[in-house]
Amino acid sequence: MAAAAAASISSQTFLKGNRSDGGFGLGFSSSDLRGLSSPSTVQISLRRLPDPSRRLEVKAIGNVFGNFFKVATYGESHGGGVGCTISGCPPRVPLCEADMQAELDRRRPGQSRITTPRKETDTCKILSGISDGMTTGTPIHVFVPNTDQRSHDYSEMSIAYRPSHADATYDFKYGIRSVQGGGRSSARETIGRVAAGAVAKKILKLKSGVEILAYVSQVHKVVLPEGVIDYDTVTADQIESNIVRCPDPDYAQKMIDAIDVVRVRGDSVGGVVTCIARNVPRGLGSPVFDKLEAEFAKAMMSLPATKGVEFGSGFSGALMMGSEHNDEFYTDENGEIRTRTNRSGGIQGGISNGETLYFRVCFKPTSTIGRKQNTVTRNRDETELVARGRHDPCVLPRAVPMVEAMAAMVLVDQLMAQIAQCEMFPINLDLQRSVGEPINGFVKMQSDAGLPA
Repeated sequence: MAAAAAASISSQTFLKGNRSDGGFGLGFSSSDLRGLSSPSTVQISLRRLPDPSRRLEVKAIGNVFGNFFKVATYGESHGGGVGCTISGCPPRVPLCEADMQAELDRRRPGQSRITTPRKETDTCKILSGISDGMTTGTPIHVFVPNTDQRSHDYSEMSIAYRPSHADATYDFKYGIRSVQGGGRSSARETIGRVAAGAVAKKILKLKSGVEILAYVSQVHKVVLPEGVIDYDTVTADQIESNIVRCPDPDYAQKMIDAIDVVRVRGDSVGGVVTCIARNVPRGLGSPVFDKLEAEFAKAMMSLPATKGVEFGSGFSGALMMGSEHNDEFYTDENGEIRTRTNRSGGIQGGISNGETLYFRVCFKPTSTIGRKQNTVTRNRDETELVARGRHDPCVLPRAVPMVEAMAAMVLVDQLMAQIAQCEMFPINLDLQRSVGEPINGFVKMQSDAGLPA
């Protein structure tokens, strides 16, 4: 009798125990126990029952990047402003708005004739996470106001879809969209990324001496030949010496001319941004789904207008044999294991090997152009559209700091993961180097910043 009663109660647990607060449900009332004699033993099994509302919880909202250094961006092109919240930033890192502003000025619109004429100063304000010029370890909130909106430029686009733009797919997904400026699909969203990237860059530099540089290596059919730029010696000053951000002055002028040709026609062109990272510590990246290339690929492909990314030799490696493509090892004068070539792009097996890391990101031509195109309306009527508004004839010059920012966010996230897992206990000095081991006299830089050497 007692066993039968216990079984009955156990079954009632599953029928009645679904509490709306997601807690533990017993699933029976006092009346369920009245039929039991006093000596009987009642067995009650406790199971956490699912809350129906939790099954509807949205996990992949798409606005947050990173696992340890976590960045959430917010805002829209013609809203009140844009920005980001950075969680997981280490404490005691020297940081001020000027650090971010220097990067934001490279990204802002209206900086030359080959970028959008929209006039925004993109002045940032840090609202939390900083005290006396140092990070506190708490979330850093950054805000940049929008000040030069022209919503009337988008009246036609409120009913007609721009070809190859996100207008149609946002409607397909949400059933509603912010029309003015493209809303969340606008490149103004990347302001938050660039601000967060400035913080990531500083952490990487202070901790490991990492230097990240990107530059334009192709505009339409103007291609910077392989080998013209030395990845070990190219400088930020060379990249920033012209409005297209190509470190070779001759090819820079050819690229500018190519953009000018399409700009006056109301058209656009795409191209390629090359990114390099020097002094990247060994060991960043994890097998198998979190390979360093996979993390970079996701980061780069999340940027507006990107269509592809390749690492090291990239697709050209398919034209080589293994004996040609392999990077042979040797021991340098300091006893360090190095590779004689770097077709791997600084990554092998999904893990950084200490060589200069490099990759290329392909950007398509800007979708919004001032030429007549065939399209349809939201009501499925065929029509013609000549897009108004202020748009880049080529996104590449302003994409350079965006690529650098995403690269920095990937590397600092992986750096923190490496420290958390593989430097929890003393490292194997026969095989490993600490990610914070000073490089090239870097001890002085840390000391000047008030950080332990």
